Amino acid sequence: KREELNRIQRRLPSGSLLEEMKQVTDYADPSRTVLLQGFNWNSWEAGRGDWYSTVASKIDMFKEMGITDIWLPPCSQSVAPQGYLPSKLFDLDGSKYGNQASLQALLSKLHDADIRGVADIVINHRCGDGQDSHGRWNQFSSGMTARPSFAGVGDWGGWAVTLGDRFSDGSGENGPGHYDGKFDAAPDIDHKNQKVQQSISLWLRWLRLQVGFDAWRFDFAKGYAAEFVGLYCKKSEPSWAIGELWADMQYDEQGLCHTQDKHRQDLCNWINATDKASTAFDFTTKGILQEACRNCQYWRLRDSNGKPPGLLGWMPQHAVTFIDNHDTGSTQRHWPFPDDKVLVGYAYILTHPGIPCLFWDHVMDWGEDHRCKITKLLKARKEAAIPADAPVNIQCADHDLYLAEVGAPPALRVALGPRAAGDPDRGYWSECASGRDYRVWIHRQPVKEE
Repeated sequence: KREELNRIQRRLPSGSLLEEMKQVTDYADPSRTVLLQGFNWNSWEAGRGDWYSTVASKIDMFKEMGITDIWLPPCSQSVAPQGYLPSKLFDLDGSKYGNQASLQALLSKLHDADIRGVADIVINHRCGDGQDSHGRWNQFSSGMTARPSFAGVGDWGGWAVTLGDRFSDGSGENGPGHYDGKFDAAPDIDHKNQKVQQSISLWLRWLRLQVGFDAWRFDFAKGYAAEFVGLYCKKSEPSWAIGELWADMQYDEQGLCHTQDKHRQDLCNWINATDKASTAFDFTTKGILQEACRNCQYWRLRDSNGKPPGLLGWMPQHAVTFIDNHDTGSTQRHWPFPDDKVLVGYAYILTHPGIPCLFWDHVMDWGEDHRCKITKLLKARKEAAIPADAPVNIQCADHDLYLAEVGAPPALRVALGPRAAGDPDRGYWSECASGRDYRVWIHRQPVKEE
């Protein structure tokens, strides 16, 4: 069915997606999405040229765990092996993660398991593969050879680079820092240019309809205006989208400030500027949660209004919560969650509202016991039917104990910290997951009389 719809849809290059096409990827209840980052910083090397097949070999296990979406690495040919310095956007055979055939085989297998594939979209910058007459690397070729109708799409010159960038030919519109987005490693792309907009929109539609991706993760979203994310989502119509807006949190002489309302307000503003076409990674929750776990400061997990202090406390349906990713953790460790508290972190994000995102390392590289404990938390979330917008009743947020009930009526109860002991009403609650510094209960459903 999907292939037939693809053929029909490709005859409508500028039209909206067919309703049947949209329904093909409506596998998961949007309010109960569970995302897995399906790679780390070194996966290009670990996969020995075909990381896609590595992921494909684990799909049955991921489905059994309850994962609904898998975020895949950047798929275009790139100057850097990790994929974050893309050059020829349409060339999917030049990726260090595998070729286009292997990628499409993976996406097909994901769809067979009712799992969506999320593409990592790197469009803040792009590496030229040719020089202009002044020796600047600002000549870009698309890498598309299979479809004559795409001729010239993605073939750019210096005009596509933001004004003031060292790679610019002087004809772009925005300075590279105009949206707090100066990126020194590669030319910054001028998204106000209509040719750029048309090329990227067509590339995204091609990834969606021809290659088989379902959703987008926008890399380095602070590098260009959120309005363009909204535009590209409108043109390509993904199942959903996520933006990476990683900004500094507020600190004082005591360390991380208790109130991070400005930080999460910036995330809210970005989401609203996309016309709510995209969610955002909840960096606010990550920063607060890892500080609370590291220093036994669980009082941090309640704001002045008695709500969760991150983005999930304000816009839970647009908050993608996470513990670590390829930048913050993995081998880069730019802002890592404390290793010995990772399960406590998962006990929080998997029992709370928002859209939880798991990290490959924690699921696949930290041992079977670690994966089983995460799976138990996932099972608790599923059995309690916790949606992205579930209400949270925080009953305690002391230095050594965080206690909350989630759902209305309460369907799940979680305790974090060294004081996370003692049983609640056993007639109502049944313990389903526990470990060092965390315990989780779900509502014990009454036995129906026959």
